[in-house]
Amino acid sequence: MSFVVRQIALKSSGEEIVRRAVVEEPMLVIGRDGSSGIHLPDLAVDPRHARIRAIDADTLLIESIGEQPFIVNGRSATSSELEIATGAELAFGGHRITLAREAESGLPAFTVRRVEAVSESAEAIDIGSAYTLQKLLPGKRISAWGFAALMLLAFLAVPIWSWATYQPLALHKDARRPAGMHGDTAWSSGNLSLAHKNLNGDCQACHVQPFVAVRDNACMTCHTQDAHQHIANSARLLKARGEPTGFAGFQRAIANAFNKPAGRCVDCHTEHEGAGAMPATQQKFCTTCHDGLKTRLPDTKIADAADFGTAHPQFRPMLVAGIGGDGKPLFQRAVWQEGMKENTGLKFTHAQHLSKTNGIAQMVRRRPGAFAANDSLGCKDCHQTDSGGARFKPVEMEKACQSCHSLTFDEIGGTFRTLRHGEPDQVVADLRAAFRGGMPPRPASLSGMARRIPGAAAQQSTAADYARAVHFYPLQADEAVAQIFGKGGMCYDCHTIGRGGGAATAGFTVQKVAQNGRYYDKGWFDHKDHRKSECATCHVKAATSNDANAVLVPGIDGAGGCRSCHVGEGGAKLATAHVKEPVASGCAMCHEYHMDNGAPWKPADKRKGPALLTAAWDADRFRPRHPPAPR
Repeated sequence: MSFVVRQIALKSSGEEIVRRAVVEEPMLVIGRDGSSGIHLPDLAVDPRHARIRAIDADTLLIESIGEQPFIVNGRSATSSELEIATGAELAFGGHRITLAREAESGLPAFTVRRVEAVSESAEAIDIGSAYTLQKLLPGKRISAWGFAALMLLAFLAVPIWSWATYQPLALHKDARRPAGMHGDTAWSSGNLSLAHKNLNGDCQACHVQPFVAVRDNACMTCHTQDAHQHIANSARLLKARGEPTGFAGFQRAIANAFNKPAGRCVDCHTEHEGAGAMPATQQKFCTTCHDGLKTRLPDTKIADAADFGTAHPQFRPMLVAGIGGDGKPLFQRAVWQEGMKENTGLKFTHAQHLSKTNGIAQMVRRRPGAFAANDSLGCKDCHQTDSGGARFKPVEMEKACQSCHSLTFDEIGGTFRTLRHGEPDQVVADLRAAFRGGMPPRPASLSGMARRIPGAAAQQSTAADYARAVHFYPLQADEAVAQIFGKGGMCYDCHTIGRGGGAATAGFTVQKVAQNGRYYDKGWFDHKDHRKSECATCHVKAATSNDANAVLVPGIDGAGGCRSCHVGEGGAKLATAHVKEPVASGCAMCHEYHMDNGAPWKPADKRKGPALLTAAWDADRFRPRHPPAPR
C-alpha cells in the first residue's frame, strides 16, 4: 500500500516548508530511527514506536511496537483503528500527525508538524540564562559564608551539644538515651553491627570522651563475662605481632599521632561497617602472631602454629599427676606420645570389659535388654554425655558398675545389706557392727533345762570354752574387713589399696579416684559433632587396653589422630596423612581468642543445635591445679 507523508518545517520568518514523500510499503513505521517511514527526531519517541497498516480501503490500524503508548485524538492508546475519511490526530512526543485523504491522489496522507522543542540539541538554547538562579539567591560571598555557618552549626555545634547532654550516661551498662533524633549521630560513619544494634543512637556508650578514640574500659562496661584477656601482658601481646613495616608502619604512626594506640579491642572488633553479623574468625587472624612466634618472642613456651593440616604442634593433654591434700586431683601438662599414662587410682581395664568372648560378655548375653548391645558391653553402657553433649559425665559406680559389681555382704529376712561405696570408714564400721550384733550360740549344757552330769568339771570346761568364744568373736569382723580390702576383695579388685590408714579404716587407705573430664583444656572438642563416628574411630586402642592408667585420647597424628579427618583451613595436609573425607579446620574451630570454658564463637548460620554447655561437675576441672614445684 502507498502512504503520503508530508513533513512541515518552519523558517526563521515563520513561513512553512512542506516536504512531500510517498512511502510504498505494506506497513508505515513511526519512530526515531532514521529508516522509519515517519521519522521523528525526538527523544520522547522510541526508535520504532508504532506501525500503521491498512485493514481495508477506508480503515487503518495503528498499534505500538513496544509498550510505549501514543495519543489518538487526545487519548492515550497502544492500538486504535483510524477512519481515513473522518481523519484523526496523533501525538508522539513534541510532534502532531494529522490523517486525511489527499484530494489529488486519494491516498491516506499523514501531515507531521513539530509543536514543541524536542530537546536541547534541537533548538539553540542559552544554557547560562535558562538555568541560572542568580536572580533568586543571594550573592556568592553571602551564600558561601551562610553555608559554612550552617555546616558548623549542624555538624559541629549541635553534635557537641547533643553529646555533652548525655555524657553522664557514659560507662553505665544499662543507661540509654530517650528515643528520637540526636545531633551527634551525624558523625557516625556507618551502621553498627547486629550485636550492637541496641546501642544505635547512644554514642556516649562507647565514645566516652570527645575527640578521643574508643578505649577498652568502654567495652568492658558491658563485656564483663565474655571478653577475657588473651594474655595479661598487653605489651607482650603487641610484641608478638611484630612491628609493622611499609605502609602499615606509616598507618601505625599516623594512628599514634592522633591518639589511637595499638592493642585496643577496636583493633579487631571494628564498628560502623554495616548492620550485618560478625563474620567467622579467619585463620590469618591467629597466624599473624602464632606463625613465627618464637622469632619475635624467643622466651615463649608456645610452639609456632600456622595451619592445622601442615604446621601445628603436637597436642599437650592435661594428665592426672596425683591427688592433693584436699582430695582433689592434680594435673600436669605433657606432650602427647604413645603409651602415656596417668594416675587415676583405678584398676579398670577397657579390654576386659569390651571383650566379646569372656565371662563379662557371657553375662551380657544372659541379660538381654539390660545393656546397649546383646553380645557384650559397649561404651554407652558406662559413658553418658552431659547436657550439652560436648563431654561425658563422670562414671558413677551406683549407675554404671553396681549392676555387676555388687557390694552386698549380708542377707536378713530377704533384705540385702550393702556396703557404702566411697566411704571406707563406714565400710569398716558397718562390718564391725554386723558381727557385734550377735553372740555365739549358748551351749545347751549351760542352760537351766540341761541335764546335769555328776560332777562340775564338765560344766566348768563348757563355760570356759564359751567365754573364750565370746572374747575372740570380734576378730571375725577384722577378718572380714581384711578380706574386703585385701587381694580378691570387693574394694581391691577396682581400687588402689594401701596401708597406713587410721583406726577408722582398720589401717587401710583407698586412693581417691580421679576421672579426667577434659584432657585438652586449651582447645575445644565436642563429642556431639562427632556422634556419627564410632568411638573406636578415635579411641583405637580402647578395645585392647589392659592398663587402667593408659591415656586413650588420640594425638594429632597416627591412628585415630585428628589429622585423619581434619585438614587446614584451605584444605592443606601433610603428604603422610591419609584423609578419606577431609574437614576444613581453621583455628577458630577449636580455639578462641577470648578463652573461657565454652565453645568457640561461631556465626549464627554456622551453629548447630543449642549452645554447648559445660556440665556443672566439670566446672572446677577446667581450672587445672598443678602439683607444687620441687624445691
